[in-house]
Amino acid sequence: MHRRSFLAAGARHGALGSLALVAVRSAQAQPAYTVSAEQLQEAVAQRFPLRYPMAGLVDVDVQVPRLSLLPESNRLGAAFALKAAGPALRRSHGGTLEVEFALRYEASDRSLRAHQLRVGRLDFPSLRPEVVAMLNSYGPALAEQSLREVVLHRLRPQDLGVLHGLGMQPGAITVTPRGLSIAFVNKQAP
Repeated sequence: MHRRSFLAAGARHGALGSLALVAVRSAQAQPAYTVSAEQLQEAVAQRFPLRYPMAGLVDVDVQVPRLSLLPESNRLGAAFALKAAGPALRRSHGGTLEVEFALRYEASDRSLRAHQLRVGRLDFPSLRPEVVAMLNSYGPALAEQSLREVVLHRLRPQDLGVLHGLGMQPGAITVTPRGLSIAFVNKQAP
C-alpha cells in the first residue's frame, strides 16, 4: 500500500515519478553475485595434485583439472590428467578422467561446493582393456575423493554484509557462459 501511494505521489511530479519507478523496479530486481571461470579454476588448483593408491597395486596421480562451464545443464565439467604406475604395471601410463557436477551453497562457511558428481569417461589409451576395466571400477571413488564437496569459491563476509542486513541470503546458483551467478533471495522465517 505504501509503495502505491509513493508511486502515485511521484507520478504527479513528472521526473520525480520516473525516478520513483526506477527505484521501485531496482528494489524488486534480485541482486546477484558473480564468480568468474578464472576464479573457479584458481580455487580448484589449490587442492591438486593428489595421489591415490589402489589396493597396493597401482597408484594414480591426479593433476589439476581443467574446468568447463556447462550452462545448458547448469553444471560444471572437470577433465583430469592422470598417471597410473605401480607394481601391477610395467611402466607409468597417462590417462584422463571426465566428471560433471552441480554446485551447492554451504552457509556454515559461505562456500560453493561441488556435489552430485557424475563420472563420465576414464581412459588410459596405453593400457590393456582389462586393466582399464579394473581402473574404471575405481573411477567413481576416484572422482568422489577428488571433487566431493571441494570448495570452488568462498564468499567473504563483506560480500554478504549489506544483503544479509536486508534479510537476504544466497539462493540459486546458475552456471553461465562466463562463470557463476548466485542469486540472493529473502531469508526464510525460522
